[in-house]
Amino acid sequence: MLYYIHKKVCARKDDGTMIKKESLKLTQEWDKTFPKSEKVEHCKVTFVNRYGITLAADLYVPKDTAGKLAAIAVCGPFGAVKEQCSGLYAQTMAERGFLTIAFDPSFTGESGGNVRYMASPDINTEDFMAAVDFLSLHERVDAEKIGIIGICGWGGMALNAAALDTRIKATVASTMYDMTRVNAKGYFDSEDSEEARFQKKEAMCAQRLEDLKAGEYKLGGGVVDPLPEDAPFFVKDYYDYYKTSRGYHARSLNSNGGWNVIGCESFMNQPILRYSNEIRNAVLIVHGEKAHSCYFGKDAYAAMTKDSKYADNKELLLIPGAVHTDLYDGGGKNAIPFDKLERFFTENL
Repeated sequence: MLYYIHKKVCARKDDGTMIKKESLKLTQEWDKTFPKSEKVEHCKVTFVNRYGITLAADLYVPKDTAGKLAAIAVCGPFGAVKEQCSGLYAQTMAERGFLTIAFDPSFTGESGGNVRYMASPDINTEDFMAAVDFLSLHERVDAEKIGIIGICGWGGMALNAAALDTRIKATVASTMYDMTRVNAKGYFDSEDSEEARFQKKEAMCAQRLEDLKAGEYKLGGGVVDPLPEDAPFFVKDYYDYYKTSRGYHARSLNSNGGWNVIGCESFMNQPILRYSNEIRNAVLIVHGEKAHSCYFGKDAYAAMTKDSKYADNKELLLIPGAVHTDLYDGGGKNAIPFDKLERFFTENL
């Protein structure tokens, strides 16, 4: 960037406001948990969020297309990487004519950000908005036709991004979690009391000091392994995806050491769905009827449409017989309603 002083051209001095992209080490071989499609072109790309963190993404472009395309950014699940189900969603939607990206959020996977394995309702919402920035400026994208898909914990983040980013014309939240709710209230709201929250906050504050003394952040552990015989079904469901050949990936937090113990601390008191009923553009919430997490989707839909002037383009779709991870990869029964997703984005982008 240049500016003129007394008719002389001077290089702008870096005062900390210049946008810089980090050089990331990206794996070039195909290392996804799903087969590579012959119907799309694939490459790795990077872009920067407004916190200066460089994000890594897989770009999928349908073959034999010309001109500008409608585009979709995909992320999730919470603790997964783009080589898992977000990539599957992105590649499949590209097969159906959309230009897509699946990206690793800040501090995880191949994306930048130090220290590793931290999460933030603010930064992770920004990650989606940075993906929209990238797509808006891409030469093959129609900037007026951009949508997003958030899976699991990133479903809630997608709704938060849609409430903030007016460029997002259509949003899908698939098998969603509200990560602020589950951190503040526990699973199934079983820890929804001031005392329970205080104890969790107290433990995390103590852990902060232990981490500083140790000189490193303690990992909280990914999906439990070995699997206890008396584990709840939803834990078995996660194990079946993240810890087996079905969905294991070496860079996935859930498949390995998990988030830092204090990695989700700020989710405790920063609810992300406060203004979801002000989302003007189309939203589709998809959930498995038998998923342990289904209450997140039902309640998010109810809150989004309550007293809203924009309820007519909102929809809740429940998939009969489907559990949480069936919407990760189909669960061996084609549970992901890709035909519906194609129609939704075609009609709303």
